[in-house]
Amino acid sequence: MALSRSARLGVLVTTAASFLAIAASAPPTQGAPGIGDPYFPRLGNGGYDARHYDLDVAYAPGTGRLDGRTTLTARATRTLSSFDLDLQQLEITRVEVNGRRAEFTRDGDEITVTPRRALPEGRDFTVSVTYGGTPRPLSGPIVFGSDYGWMKTPDGVFVACEPNAASTWFPSSDHPADKATYDIRIKAPKGLTAVSNGRLVSTYDKGESTYTHWRESRPMATYLATATIGKFDVRTGRTPGGIPVYVAIDPVLKNAGNVDVYGVTSAVTDYWSRVFGPYPFEETGAIVDDMPQAGFSLEVQSKPAYSAVRGEGTIVHELAHQWFGDSVSVAHWNDIWLNEGFATYAQWLWDEHKGTRSAHDSFRAAYDARPADSTFWQVRPGAPERDTMFASAVYQRGAMTLQMLRERIGDPAFFRLLPTWTRLHRYGNAATADFVRLAERVSGRQLDDLFDTWLFTPGKPAL
Repeated sequence: MALSRSARLGVLVTTAASFLAIAASAPPTQGAPGIGDPYFPRLGNGGYDARHYDLDVAYAPGTGRLDGRTTLTARATRTLSSFDLDLQQLEITRVEVNGRRAEFTRDGDEITVTPRRALPEGRDFTVSVTYGGTPRPLSGPIVFGSDYGWMKTPDGVFVACEPNAASTWFPSSDHPADKATYDIRIKAPKGLTAVSNGRLVSTYDKGESTYTHWRESRPMATYLATATIGKFDVRTGRTPGGIPVYVAIDPVLKNAGNVDVYGVTSAVTDYWSRVFGPYPFEETGAIVDDMPQAGFSLEVQSKPAYSAVRGEGTIVHELAHQWFGDSVSVAHWNDIWLNEGFATYAQWLWDEHKGTRSAHDSFRAAYDARPADSTFWQVRPGAPERDTMFASAVYQRGAMTLQMLRERIGDPAFFRLLPTWTRLHRYGNAATADFVRLAERVSGRQLDDLFDTWLFTPGKPAL
C-alpha cells in the first residue's frame, strides 16, 4: 500500500517536528573527562572540539614562577551542562565562560567547569582560565627515563612536552586528537628571548620585561606547543626553496659540535618538501638550548627543540616529524610508530640521498645487529605498552616495516604513497589502519601479512 503525495508530506512534516521537539528537550550532559586513549584515559576531553588557544604567560626565571591566562575557543559537540580541562600542578584563581564567571571543581589534574547556562551543541564558546604557580617537569620511564615538559635552565626554561606535559603549563584538552591554532604571548625578563611556534608577530621591551607574541595558524597538538625562554643567538632567513627560517641557539653551545644547524635545517626542509609533499607550516627552524638534563630532542611544530647541539641525523629526524607527527598526528598514542618509525626511516632516506648508504643497507644493519633472542623483538611497534611507547623497536622496527613495504610494492608506488598520506591527512589525525588501507589502494596489493608480521607479531621476522 502506498500513501498519497500529500499524506507522505504530512508524515514528513510531523516526523521532523517530532524530531525537533525531542532534540530541544534533550537534557544537557557533562563532557567526558578524557577522549578514551588507553594510554592516558583522562587526557583530552569529550563534549567539545578545541579550535584556538590564546595563551598569555609571564615567567620569572629567578623564582621559577609562571602566571598565565589561557582563553580557549571551542565548539560544543553536544549540549553541555559542564566540561573538563586538563591542568597539572598549577592553581586556578578564576574561570570565565563566554565572559561570565563560572564555577569549577578539581579532581587531581582534571578541572570540571560548570557555566551559568548550558552550552548548545554546534555553537562556539570561550573559556578563560587565570592560573599560576611553579611548573615542574614530569619524570618516569616513558621518555627514555628523562625529565620532560617545563624544565628550568640556568637562564630560563626549556619546554618540550611529549606526550602529556603541555597541561603542566597551560589548561587544555591535552591530547593530539584535539588540535587547535594558537596565539602565544610570553612576558620574560628584558634581555631574554622567548621562542614559540609559528611566526613571530611582535616583540617589544617595556620596563624591565620583554613581550613576545607568536602565532601558529595551522592546527597543532598540545604537546608540540612551546614557550622556551633564554639567551639565544637568532638567525633568520629563507631556505633556498623560499621557506622562512628561524634558528635560535644558546650562545653557550655556539662552538660545540660541528653541525651547521641553520644550513642543515634549510637543506633538509627543502628536500623533505620534495619527497613528502609541500612543507605544512609557515616557518621552519630550530631551538638549540643548553639543557643536559633532557636526554632528547622534540619535533616542536615549526621549530624542533634540541637540548644540545645534535648531529645531522637528529635534525633530519625531527624535521621529518613536521610531516609525520605534527601535520599528520596520531589519533591515539598506541599508533606512535606512525611518528617515530617514519622519522627514523627518513634518516635512512637522507643517507641514501647523500650517497652514504642505501636505505636497504641501513635496514640490514639494524636487522642484523639484534639477535633473535633480543628483547628488542618482543616489543610490538604497532601496539607498544605505554611505558615502552618510545622504545627503540618503535623507531627501528617501525622503520624496518617501511623498508619492507618499499621492497614489496616498489619505489614508484612507495614514493607516491608518502606524499599522498601527508596530503590526505594534512593537519588531521590518522591511525595505522588508515595507512594500511592507503598503502593497499596505492599499490593495488594486499599487505595485511606484511604489517601483521613487522608491527604486531613478537619475534624476529624471517627475511
